[in-house]
Amino acid sequence: MSTPPAVINSQAPRRSVFFISDGTGITAETLGYALLTQFEGLPVRQARMPFIDAVDKAHAAVSRINQAHRDDGVRPIVFNTLVNAETSSVIHGADALVLDLFETFIGPLERELGLQSTHTIGRSHSATKNQVEYNNRIEAINFTLAHDDGQTDKNLAESDVILVGVSRSGKTPTSLYLALTFGLKAANYPLIPDDFERQTLPNSLVPYRSKLFGLTILPERLTEIRNERRANSKYASIENCRYEVAEAEALMRREGIRWLSTTTKSIEEIATTILDEIKLERRVF
Repeated sequence: MSTPPAVINSQAPRRSVFFISDGTGITAETLGYALLTQFEGLPVRQARMPFIDAVDKAHAAVSRINQAHRDDGVRPIVFNTLVNAETSSVIHGADALVLDLFETFIGPLERELGLQSTHTIGRSHSATKNQVEYNNRIEAINFTLAHDDGQTDKNLAESDVILVGVSRSGKTPTSLYLALTFGLKAANYPLIPDDFERQTLPNSLVPYRSKLFGLTILPERLTEIRNERRANSKYASIENCRYEVAEAEALMRREGIRWLSTTTKSIEEIATTILDEIKLERRVF
């Protein structure tokens, strides 16, 4: 994961940031990263410390945190998602700002729901916690890989969404993100000059128009991406990119396909928009 701020503030001291968990650390890192992005220009050095599931490991983590304090001259920031009270207490003794993410949210939820948390270690990322969800994710990934770049139109009826757009507009990474993160079966199909000449969708996609979502991109950005793959080719030329993008957008407008530009958007933003527009429900959590 890259350092959150895009522009480094030379006036701010560098901060060491630790994401501590008794599981994979993904939850701590995701929540912590979301908070850090609100502080533009903050220079940070990040470290994930997973599987801190025993007191001795917690003490070792504290030693590392305290060393970072001495090296940097400022307190590190610790995002803590330890479930066990004893190990969490050790982390709270570090020379750092310790933000206990579970403690912040679990208490209010227990009071509101009138239920006691299970305090189960690693529960949020356990493959065995819900075999149905695990199977959905694997099935979605296999489906998406098989239906990448229009390799096959077999079983398209099973798809949750079918992404269309010119080559290198972001269809493959978005499809894989939808499968990996949300357990959705995402096929993708490239729009090519033959489609533009016919001015119609490929016959195999017509029955699934309601599942189609288009991705487009600025020609200038598209030519940069294509030149990385096939430099100085007609495929990567600005003239060809302008032609393909214009024809693809015209085709999507004629067919009533919802679409967005991927030029300045992250995969997370693209996927969220698709879920919202097509009203898809994620199948894994």
